[in-house]
Amino acid sequence: MTATAHDTGVPDPTRPTGYRIAVVGATGAVGTVMLQCLHERGLDLDNEIVLFATERSAGKVIDGRTVQALNDDADLSGIDIALFSAGGGTSKQWAPRFVEAGATVIDNSSAFRRDPEVPLVVSEVNPHALRGIGPAHPKLIANPNCSTMQLMVALAPIHRAVGIERLIVSTYQSVSGTGVNALRALDAEAEASLHGKPMPAPEIYPENIAFNVIGAAGNFVDGDDHTDEERKMMFETHKILEDESIGVAVTCVRVPVRMGHSESVNIQTREPLSAHDAVELLSKAPGLILENVPTPLRAEGRDEVFVGRIRADISHPRGLWMFVVADNLRKGAATNAVQIAEVLIRDGIVSAAAAAA
Repeated sequence: MTATAHDTGVPDPTRPTGYRIAVVGATGAVGTVMLQCLHERGLDLDNEIVLFATERSAGKVIDGRTVQALNDDADLSGIDIALFSAGGGTSKQWAPRFVEAGATVIDNSSAFRRDPEVPLVVSEVNPHALRGIGPAHPKLIANPNCSTMQLMVALAPIHRAVGIERLIVSTYQSVSGTGVNALRALDAEAEASLHGKPMPAPEIYPENIAFNVIGAAGNFVDGDDHTDEERKMMFETHKILEDESIGVAVTCVRVPVRMGHSESVNIQTREPLSAHDAVELLSKAPGLILENVPTPLRAEGRDEVFVGRIRADISHPRGLWMFVVADNLRKGAATNAVQIAEVLIRDGIVSAAAAAA
């Protein structure tokens, strides 16, 4: 799918050419979608795309490009932008090395999100945070958590218009957010159950996910009664909206859906905003599609965030409800990383080493 008219990351046909863009984790679930997005948005036409993955995937050929092993022999020279989706451990080890070699890294893991020196960017919401990137600053940018990502696209217009005092969010997160093995587990469990056989023992989640709902998505850290997914959404909301005063309460839930995260969102605004005016406001916002009742199936394969069920909370004079859905592998991860790369190129924040040479 190509960029929409409202999309702040629409490629500029006058941009410099000759960038060298690396995808690290190119054979994984998000890395594969990153490659799709680069192609769909035309970034593979004028620029060189370089693929990195584990030793196990080295040598694979994807769209005519050979996957290189990410090891000490890897050639990192001349890379302008590196899109990382290979896990936090890999990012912590390799992102600094790519930066040292001259690349600007856009990292999809949680490794650097809490670093105050690293901008946490949603392309439609705070692209201004990229303006600090340059020779005098760390060339490292963090992609938010997928659930936070879609929420920010829906909330930023409201926060800017009337302010947000408090949020209560319940997520319904698909298994694709956990990875390919979780998708396989869902399929195997569902097939066994539908054929009257015992489900296989759970391997990915603490309980079987097929035909079930697990009321805690993410992992518990010792001494904390919130999961890491919930803590991510709380912290990232404050950082992206640049407002520590917003009260944020989150419950993250795992549901037996293959693709697409859904969120029930209760908003308490600082100034009054009617449901009608909220609809009008969001209808003009970039990256959003308004529907009566959004569903993950309709959002699958799309780059936009779908918003519906916008209505007044009759229990509070400044309360609103909405339901937010997006494809967690696209806008929740891959698409946003590619949109950030587009901004870096379009606005000349990153210079092309290949073009300069």
